[in-house]
Formats: sequence, structure tokens, C-alpha cells
Amino acid sequence: MRGATLGRPGAPVLHDVDLDVAPGEILTVVGPSGCGKSTLLRTLAGLLAPLAGEVTQDARPLTGPGADRALVFQEDALLPWRTLRANVELPLAIRRLPRPERRAQAESWLSRVGLAEHTRRLPHRVSGGQRQRAQLARALAGAPRAVLMDEPFGALDAQTRAGMQDLLVEVLRGTGATVVFVTHDVDEALFLGDRVALLGAGRLTAVRDVPRPRERGAHDDPARVALRRDVLTSPSTSL
Repeated sequence: MRGATLGRPGAPVLHDVDLDVAPGEILTVVGPSGCGKSTLLRTLAGLLAPLAGEVTQDARPLTGPGADRALVFQEDALLPWRTLRANVELPLAIRRLPRPERRAQAESWLSRVGLAEHTRRLPHRVSGGQRQRAQLARALAGAPRAVLMDEPFGALDAQTRAGMQDLLVEVLRGTGATVVFVTHDVDEALFLGDRVALLGAGRLTAVRDVPRPRERGAHDDPARVALRRDVLTSPSTSL
């Protein structure tokens, strides 16, 4: 993304954005409400065209949605009349995989996210956390190159949210998928992200490397503490 102005015609939200997202990384995006986090995500998804500048994938202009990019929202967006397994099968059906193969892959992914015993349940018969697990399985079942996540854990309680963060890191391992993860939660951004992008005042104000290791106990690490303080006290990104 180079010199990009993002938003809708007549209503730009972000200006002069320069951003690279590396293959296989988790880039978290933080900033105050209304700063353009979701606009950035929808532009990367191909749902919004840039108003100026360029947005590219593999050096080619991004011209619209593609099967190689999966979106995950705060609302689970599962089809209520389909079982969890049938929901996870959707991207595989779009790819025209034979039914036995897509069923086996769907069940494998549901097992990986801890839902092996719930494959035949309808979404309203499972908890919010379990629906988000199913949505994550559906997103990854289609083997996307990029997963774009818009505050997917924001409606969950703290314990379930922490579990979903751990699960996301675990199930991404070995997939090679690139993740752009929008959140209001600075601690979530610093736990998940390889880098964190700061938005505010209509701009991308900074992109920072996140200290490692990715461990729950690392929140006391001096480098992590300093970065957290920097994010929280930045005038243009105060949450």
C-alpha cells in the first residue's frame, strides 16, 4: 500500500498510508474508535477501492475480493440453518471439492479448534466462543493466503478471549497464512502481533516490532512494558 487514501467517495478516513504486510506475519492494528481500522481492513479485503494511491498484492493492483483472503468479524456470520460442519464446508464447496473430501477437511478443522463433538450442531446450540471457533475453522479451511480479522474476540468474556487468542496462534502455526488483526485492546495487539500498526488522526502514525517471546508472562518484560506505554500515551492513538 503506497500513498493510499482510504474511505468512501467524498468521505476519506485515512490519508497517505504506506504499509507493507509481510507473508506469514500477524500484523495487529490499534487506534481509537472511528480512526479507520475497519476501513483499512475492508480495503485489504478488496471491498473498498482506494480513493488515491495504490493497494497491491504481489505487485499487482488489488481489484476486488478474492478466495485467497478470508474475513472474520466480531459477529460470527455463520449461516444459522447450517450445522457447524456445513458452515465450515462452504469455502471448500466454492472450490468445488468433492463432498467426501470437504466433509473430511471440515471435520479435521473443527477438531483442531476443539469442536469435534459439535460438528452436527446448529450455531444457536453452541456458545459464542464456540461459534467464533467455528468461524475461525471456516476461514482457515479454504487455505487462504491472508486472514483479515475485525475485532473477532471483542464480544467474548476475558477468559474465553484469552483462550481464543491462544487458539489462533496455535492453529495458524504451519499454515503460512498472513493475518491482519484489528483490535481496540492494546494487550491483545501486543500478545498476538509480530508488529503493531498505530492509527490516529486520519493517518498511519507508526508500525512497531513487538518484542518476543509470545508468552502470557512476558507482559512484565521491560521492552514490552515500554511499547505498551508508548502505544497508550501516543497523542494520536489514545484509546
